[in-house]
Amino acid sequence: MRKTIHGAALTALIALSAALAEPAAAPALEGVTGTPGEWQQFGYDPAHRGVNPLETTIQPGNVATLHRLYRAPLPGLVNGAPVFLAGVPTRVGLLDLLFMTTVNGKILAVDAATGRILWSHQPADRPGITASAPAIDPGRQLVYSYGLEGRVHRYRTGDGREVIGGGWPEVATIKPRFEKCSPALAIATAASGRSYLYVTNGGALDLDRGDYQGHITAIDLGSGAQRVWNADCSDQPVHFAVRPRKPNCPAVQSAVWERGGVVYDSDLDRIFFATGNGAFDVPQGRHDWGDSVLELQPDGTGNGALPMDSYTPASFQQLADQDLDLGSTAPALLPALAASRYPHLGLQSGKDGLIRLLDLDDLSGQGRPGQVGGELLTIPVPQGGEVLTAPAVWVDQASGTAWVFLANDAGISGLQLTADAGGTPSLLPVWTRLEGGTSPVVANGIVFYVGPA
Repeated sequence: MRKTIHGAALTALIALSAALAEPAAAPALEGVTGTPGEWQQFGYDPAHRGVNPLETTIQPGNVATLHRLYRAPLPGLVNGAPVFLAGVPTRVGLLDLLFMTTVNGKILAVDAATGRILWSHQPADRPGITASAPAIDPGRQLVYSYGLEGRVHRYRTGDGREVIGGGWPEVATIKPRFEKCSPALAIATAASGRSYLYVTNGGALDLDRGDYQGHITAIDLGSGAQRVWNADCSDQPVHFAVRPRKPNCPAVQSAVWERGGVVYDSDLDRIFFATGNGAFDVPQGRHDWGDSVLELQPDGTGNGALPMDSYTPASFQQLADQDLDLGSTAPALLPALAASRYPHLGLQSGKDGLIRLLDLDDLSGQGRPGQVGGELLTIPVPQGGEVLTAPAVWVDQASGTAWVFLANDAGISGLQLTADAGGTPSLLPVWTRLEGGTSPVVANGIVFYVGPA
């Protein structure tokens, strides 16, 4: 079960977004499209590292001059981060636009300079909530948003016209009363050149009740074809119906609900996500993957009923019994260390207040999915507390030092990724502040996050 933090007005975020939108000379980076300052999906890029490498306008000498430009009311609560697109052709000229999804499934296009709502759509007026955030198509002409009827819709960025046909709007769940999309939508372009939209679902009812099976839906943006991976009954790659209707699954209540959703590793050409709640019974010959980190191919497929690889902590039963979801936060992809024996590393935290360092080339250390344990390192969250936010991962280009910034209700901490003389990697807590807050982001060597005030 997750906690939620709602906000019904657009405030200081605009000062930051507007400043980041100013053009700046910067080298082209692989996988980065659009104008410097644009955030086309949660966490900036398909890896969701939370770092804008193209920002040069805001720097330590002027960051203290940031101030609120305006306060604009919104027509509903927004529990997901907005995405940002610069220079969008609209009926009133070129505008910098923010796109956000309200908890009742309405997408808003907001003028970033004034807070005025340019257009909005609510595809399904029905009970329910979503904490999802939109994602912008790599071509910059379309924005995707989740509706409470269980479908993902696509709209033209400039005028809000919905583009239908070819499978759209795409089904993400056929039982939205029991399942909802909590994480942000995510987009990645695989090594094949095909781009995919990822939609993840968990439970829609409080107290972890209901007939839901956490799953991801991977949608090919070129063809509209989709594939489903279920955290419960992974041997059935379908959307389940409400029991007793078929298809259905006897296992329930695993979930994919972390803020960042699916992350894509371009080096491995794989996607990663984490689950929370539900049973882990793969060693018993079943196909339920509670409290695990799972690796799939970019099109949302694994190796038959198995994922390509998996990590499940030895404490999985304790996590399930005490509602200490491993999947309260998404895996964070770490940069390669020249001195490390492990070229591809990941970080996984959770509601149990621990940080786990994982080898993404062999998640369990046993060469195959479905095994237990295998983490390279486990340390407590430096400031303590459960983690419901997404870490930011940044490399200081001057020193080559890799940093992880982790915020939660208890505070924020900065950790360095290091390796000893034998190539064994480690995470070294360097600093901690006790002012808690949201998922941090990094721009031009500055860490930003929103505190409780």
